[in-house]
Amino acid sequence: MPTKIIDINEATIKSYVESLRPEDLEIRKQLDIGYLYKANVVCLFEIRPNWQNPEEKQKIEFARIRHYKTKKTWKLYWMRASGKWELYEPFPESTHIGKIIEIIKEDKHGCFYG
Repeated sequence: MPTKIIDINEATIKSYVESLRPEDLEIRKQLDIGYLYKANVVCLFEIRPNWQNPEEKQKIEFARIRHYKTKKTWKLYWMRASGKWELYEPFPESTHIGKIIEIIKEDKHGCFYG
């Protein structure tokens, strides 16, 4: 039987996203939180019905975390109103993704949760 390798970074991200998700399934139909973890990039997003077509769901990204293998660091980005990603200041990087998650939770400048 093959053993599954646990990615500690994805486990950290999944735990954080689960803590943000509404418990009530009815609320999740109107607002939910998800993530995409692919290669060296993590995208955190809201899932909402499209205002023009409520049957269609849309994903609205609010944070992006990127791993730079050569530097062994994670960098945090936020989306400006213009739709462009910008490096989060004053603490843009860490060697541990858990520290990046803590910065998003604090959201001192209102970049992630408005």
